[in-house]
Amino acid sequence: MERVDESATKVEEEVGRVVEQARDFQESGASLLSSLSNDELSLRQKANSLDSSIRRLRSLINSLLSQKLLDPKLANKLEEDLQRARCIITDGDAAAFLPAKAQGRFLRMFLGPINVRASHKDVQLKVKEEYNSYRDRTALLFLFFPLTLLILRSWIWEGCLPAFPVQLYEAWLLFLYTGLALRENILRANGSDIRPWWIYHHYCAMVMALVSLTWEIKGQPNCAQKQRGVELFLQWALMQGVAMLLQNRYQRQRLYTRIALGKANRMDVVWGETAGELGQLWVLCPILFLMQGFEAYVGLQLLKTAFVGVVSEWQVIFCGIILIFMAIGNFINTVQTLMTKSRFKAKMKRTKIKEELD
Repeated sequence: MERVDESATKVEEEVGRVVEQARDFQESGASLLSSLSNDELSLRQKANSLDSSIRRLRSLINSLLSQKLLDPKLANKLEEDLQRARCIITDGDAAAFLPAKAQGRFLRMFLGPINVRASHKDVQLKVKEEYNSYRDRTALLFLFFPLTLLILRSWIWEGCLPAFPVQLYEAWLLFLYTGLALRENILRANGSDIRPWWIYHHYCAMVMALVSLTWEIKGQPNCAQKQRGVELFLQWALMQGVAMLLQNRYQRQRLYTRIALGKANRMDVVWGETAGELGQLWVLCPILFLMQGFEAYVGLQLLKTAFVGVVSEWQVIFCGIILIFMAIGNFINTVQTLMTKSRFKAKMKRTKIKEELD
């Protein structure tokens, strides 16, 4: 009996010690978290102050330059220094303390009120690398999928596409563009510089793919005439796949160079069909403009097919309008990119000539 009482007392003492240790642990953890919270608040205030200072100084430099109160050579140097300072802030782990960009409705609709901003830079860079890998994979599928359908149409299906393979391709397009839009919104929330139009372009493509899933693929008789719009769309998809492969190869190499020079931050990505460095754009521009023109042509052909009564479903009209709208938007953004980079190159050339004269 005495041994039982002794064992019970011993266990009771040990339980009491564990409870006391748990309380001490809770107090220590709470104290640490409170200290970290205060330190984090201080760092966030410093980050806000630095961000505001950089914006204010850039505005001041532009104002003085427009009033001819600042030497252009000095202004360019100061602008480069500010850009370098900005890259130092955004390329380190301290970037987590910068003001976060508001998450759009698209992310909230799919993910809910979840904070997708990574706290460490290595996690952000992994998100970017996964996005680049996703683009590389989908560029190859952009070539393979429509090419396979067109070959099978000519060799096996006697010029008439079955409905199921086409709808499977349209479902894949919906999955592709949804995945791209989600990744691009997450990248923007983590400090990337993706242009808003590029994301809106993928929203439009998502809607078009969703609507096209309800589009009845008609067969014989007059299959070739009824499926002319589908054939043109598959040919345009082939061209888009080629353009994506070229951009992924050439533009990304130049982006890495800009990051090494401190002219871009590590979260920046290639902007898709509407951007690139000047030299690369002169190579890509014929392909880009040809693809955009063909995109508009496919849209017009779909509208023509609907209005002459060959295929009069509302989905045909809707997809035609969306294609024309995306073609116009891509063309405008490509021209704006060319003009911006041409003005920048002219400015650098003038600065260089002035340096040589001085």
